[in-house]
Amino acid sequence: MLKKLSVVTIAKNEEANIVACINSAKGWADEHIVVDDFSSDRTVEIARANGAIVFQRHMDIEGVHRNWAYSRAKNEWVLSLDADEEVTPELKEEIMKAIQSDDHVVYNIPLRTYIGNYWVKYGGWYPGRKDRLFKKSEFKYEETGVHPRVFYKGVCGRLNSDIIHKGYEDFSELFRGLNGQTTLEAQKWFNDGRKMGVGLMLWKATDRFFRAYVGKKGYKDGVIGFVVAMNSALYQVFSYAKYWEMVRKGEK
Repeated sequence: MLKKLSVVTIAKNEEANIVACINSAKGWADEHIVVDDFSSDRTVEIARANGAIVFQRHMDIEGVHRNWAYSRAKNEWVLSLDADEEVTPELKEEIMKAIQSDDHVVYNIPLRTYIGNYWVKYGGWYPGRKDRLFKKSEFKYEETGVHPRVFYKGVCGRLNSDIIHKGYEDFSELFRGLNGQTTLEAQKWFNDGRKMGVGLMLWKATDRFFRAYVGKKGYKDGVIGFVVAMNSALYQVFSYAKYWEMVRKGEK
């Protein structure tokens, strides 16, 4: 008997992207589940109209939220696909072949990320592999709020075709994402009781910039490559500034 696939998508205010995401897996995935974080736009309505099964749950801790979402799937094999992502026809063929085998319990997949209509090829952004196809009984996210790690029992395989990731409409969206992510990072440092200083922050920021721009050849992406590398450095600066504020308020 052929093994079936569930696609699970976490969404919030994704009415502009959700149709393309669902349609990219329509006709070959057994089900598409959308877990919506109480969107204020038409995400839920559009997802249901396009055949998705919709659940709603407030995003609290990312790892907890993702584990809950994957547990809604009725099939053992799950493809985790964000709302601004699409499966290419070539990847579809690889996925359907992979899930028929028991050689691996998880597969990582390259992501082709765009800023606007520009595919960012350097600076560490491509292939940007992530563990996205897995047996749900053998796979779990660390239940933490920022950059949760994945844990699994078994061997990880590699697929070669890309997920298309329409990551950022423009630089403004990139910077908005940086603001939200650094708030979570600072909170994690504060909660863990980490000792962070200006010197360490500056070293990490400088290291991140040169690794992305020089080591990973971000300069080949021109202005976009420079902005991506600077964004990586600013992640450390903004995280530290917010962490410093939290520590200062906590001491009062």
